[in-house]
Amino acid sequence: MEPETFPEELADALVGVQRLIRRRLRREMPDPRLRGAEAELLRLVVTRPGVGISDAAKDLGLAANSVSTLVNQLARAGYLVRETDPADRRAARLLPTPAAGARLREWRRRRADLVRRQVSRLDEADREALHAAIPALRKLADALHEEAEES
Repeated sequence: MEPETFPEELADALVGVQRLIRRRLRREMPDPRLRGAEAELLRLVVTRPGVGISDAAKDLGLAANSVSTLVNQLARAGYLVRETDPADRRAARLLPTPAAGARLREWRRRRADLVRRQVSRLDEADREALHAAIPALRKLADALHEEAEES
């Protein structure tokens, strides 16, 4: 049986790793620096070109007006294009620019390099434990995503 503190310890560890990865990469990435919500929206639009603002807001757990603000900032930076949805002239579809794809690829490359370097410093047993935990962490992420969609 797991200790009572396990859920909190797991959440703290995951948040800590993610926060440290983001901080390290932000320092290394060229300007303009993207805030967390901007980077999340950019990843979403690169993954789902043509996504609408309301769908993006739902996926990110943000208000539509907050996403509109982020879209304006990313469009000014040259990363997103907002075009009218041909199916609903009142709605907008979001499309990534080539610069957005390049920036996201560079972020992912640098992130993989950083994690690879740090994981290589661990002993074999810790590396194996992390590798073995990946399927369970993906299932946890899927469950959290499904629960968020239900509410």
